[in-house]
Amino acid sequence: MNKERLMKVLVAPVISEKASRLAENCNQVTFRVLTDATKQEVAKAVEMLFEVEVDRVQILNVKGKQKRHGQRLGKRQDWRKAYVRLKAGQDIDFGDAA
Repeated sequence: MNKERLMKVLVAPVISEKASRLAENCNQVTFRVLTDATKQEVAKAVEMLFEVEVDRVQILNVKGKQKRHGQRLGKRQDWRKAYVRLKAGQDIDFGDAA
């Protein structure tokens, strides 16, 4: 795994009520990742970018919803989500961007 690939694996953090609850209770952080990313790549990317230790990674595929645009039917793009559990004492804070 080269550094260029690891820099592109994480697309964005997922900010939602469920993600916030997991961050507080289970020490997990949720990321939107590339559709071909593996668990090992996600773990290495999080460790490299945020300088934390990763305990476990769970990945799931999110299917795009069917949407109507007037009379036409369309479909949103499928995407992939990763739940990253950090080791005890580790923390990533997305709210402190300044």
